[in-house]
Order: sequence, then C-alpha cells, then structure tokens
Amino acid sequence: MTTKQCTDWKQDTSDYLADLRGELTVPRNTDFYLLEDDLPAEVLTIRDSVRAFVDAQVLPVINDYWERAEFPYELLDGLAATGVVGAAISGYGCPGLSRLAQGIAIRELSRGDGSVNTFLGVQANLSMGTIHMLGSEEQKNRWLPEMAQLAKIGCFALTEPRHGSDSVGLDTTARRDGDGWLITGAKRWIGNGSMAHLVIIFARDEADGKVKAFVMEREDPRDPDSRPTGFSYEVITAKTGKRAILQANLFFDEVRIPEANRLTGCESFSDVSRVLATTRGGASWEALGHAIACFEATATYAASREQFGRPIGATQLVQNTLAAMAADVTSLQLMCHRMASLQESGQWTGTMASIAKLHCADRAREVTRRARDLLGGNGLLLDFHVARHMTDMEVVHTYEGTEFIQSLLIGRKITGLNAMTGA
Repeated sequence: MTTKQCTDWKQDTSDYLADLRGELTVPRNTDFYLLEDDLPAEVLTIRDSVRAFVDAQVLPVINDYWERAEFPYELLDGLAATGVVGAAISGYGCPGLSRLAQGIAIRELSRGDGSVNTFLGVQANLSMGTIHMLGSEEQKNRWLPEMAQLAKIGCFALTEPRHGSDSVGLDTTARRDGDGWLITGAKRWIGNGSMAHLVIIFARDEADGKVKAFVMEREDPRDPDSRPTGFSYEVITAKTGKRAILQANLFFDEVRIPEANRLTGCESFSDVSRVLATTRGGASWEALGHAIACFEATATYAASREQFGRPIGATQLVQNTLAAMAADVTSLQLMCHRMASLQESGQWTGTMASIAKLHCADRAREVTRRARDLLGGNGLLLDFHVARHMTDMEVVHTYEGTEFIQSLLIGRKITGLNAMTGA
C-alpha cells in the first residue's frame, strides 16, 4: 500500500465513522403510542426548551467531561435558561411545573446525559424541595431564588457510610450549643457535595433522638480556605458511571451551624420521608430518557452500519431485538405518563412508586445493554452515545432503592408481611 493509499484509507475510515456518529444524535420517532400528541402546550414548551439545550449544548461536550470525570460548569447558564430549575415549586423564582412537565424535562435531560440530570435532581428536587417543604418563609426567600438561577448550588446530605437503604439509622448527631448546633458525623455518595454552597444535613439530636435538618452555608465551595471549621470532604473517584457529576464523602467534626439555619419543619425522620416521597418517580423518568437515547442510537446505527453487503438492520435478529427494545421503551412511556397523572390527582402511593422504579430501571437497563450489544465494538466508545448511557443506567438501577429493596416494599404490600425486619 502506498503512502497516498494509506492516507486515503485513513480519511475514508474517519469520514465513515464520523458520519455514523453524527447520525446517532438525530432524534428518531420513539412515540409509538402517540403520547406526545396529548401533551399540553406548556409541556411541549418545556420539552422543546430542554431538548434544544441538550442538543446544542450538552451533547457536543459531555463525552469529554464524562471521560475526565469533571463537572461541566459551562452548562449551568444554559440549564438555568431552560426554565425548569425548581421543578414543581411555585413562587420564589421557581417555575411551578406540573408533574408531567417535570417528568418530560427529566426525560429530555437524561436523553442527553445522566450526570446533568442528576445534578438538577439534587439541586431542584432534593435540595430546593427540602427547603421549600421544611423551611420557614424567611429561609425560602433567603435561599430559593438564587438556587433557581443556579447562582447557589445545593446538596442533600442524608446517606451515610453505614446507612444506605436503611437511611433511617442516621448516625450523624446534632448537639445544641448556645445559639447554634454542633454537627458531628459523616455522609457518603452526596451528589454536588463538594461544590455546594448550601449543604442540607440531616442529623439526630443528641438530646431527644429526633432527626433534624440543618443548612451549612459555604461562601465559595471552590476555595478550600472558605470551608467551615470542622468540615472536610473527598470527591469519590474511579466511578464507572455518572462520571460527570461530583459525588463526595462529607465529614463533620463539631461543625457549628446557627439556629437560624435549622429547618424547623423537620422534627422526625417522617419529615425526611415526606421530602423523599415528592421525588419518587424521578428515577423512572430518567430511566426512560436513557432508554430512548439508546434506542434512537441503535435504530439509526442499524440502518446505517453495513456488514456482508447490507445494513445490519435488514437482518431478522437485529429487527427482533429492535422490536423488543421498542416495546420496552413504550412500556416505560406509558408507566411514566400514568405516574404523572396519578401524582397530579393525589392518588400516587409508595407501592406505585416502587413498581415504577423496579420496572423502569430493569427494562431501561436491558435496553441499554441490547444497544451496546448491537453496536458491537463501537458500542464501547463514548462517541457512539451508548456506553455512557449504559453505565449511567447501572447507577439509576441502584439509587432511589435497588431492585431488591423495591421488591420487598411491593411484597410487603401484597402479603402484609415485612421481609426486611421479619415483622
């Protein structure tokens, strides 16, 4: 082979792969049951706003951030401009979205990237949601408007090294000291934990044993010298999923927090559960977003990738797999849309949430696995927009309750027997 032939071959290969990669980001029809036709105008506006942000700003840069395990701060202005930060909260600079609009926004963000969606979930649903539900009017006015503009970032510090699924265990303690509180303990897997201006900490009062909530403020999270005395953190590294969001271990050694920063609406773990109940369902919408992204990429790839003289999509085995993926995506769409309707009507229950999380995470995980399989070696490459979604789905499969925990919650409802405690 001559030098020119080698150069031409390299260029031809590069052009061919670039064409394949470029086509994978073009949305395809995944709405087989025409659910989008019934979306209200305000929901369509939210969908189009978030989709435009994802296509124009997220997809061109996210692979690089994901591979470097860095958070894409450059996306914050664009995310704030979508008008979805604050989700269902009304007032205080928040949009007051319907449950359906909120779910569609989660779906569209996750179709772009799971890390960006998780950042928003921690910010808008957990952090802002806690302040909105458990804070005073003064606290809401003090913190929520800036959070809605992403001028201040929040995190939700509940999970601990020894307490994940049994977060009610809660070893972190709070001790009253004069006009403030001293917080001692550790938190783990805290999304936004290293970069948050407002760290919402759940701790058990040493005096009465009740769970209370506190907001630790940080002036400049990127400046190590601005840390409150007794507070430290370490970013969790070597993750195989959700690599573009920073999750951290947080440590508190008698960190002083003023009484004015205690969220007085939290007096027991049941108040924490109320906050968590409002966010249940978010993981199901996210699973749908990952599944749609992988189905779109795979359907496009199957029509474009040629082997043995024809597109691989012309083979029976590939069409059978795509049909199974389409059925799974449709089942997730139907479940998520029904979930939004039940939430709006006040009929949504914990058992319903568990069924949705168990089913959506399981089937979306399978869709992403099938996508990686059909893309062959290219499915292992970030440029082909499948590997990132597949590994991020492993995270979704775990948080908000694993498949095993959800099955025990559903089983308890069915049988009236608690297999987790034996009661």
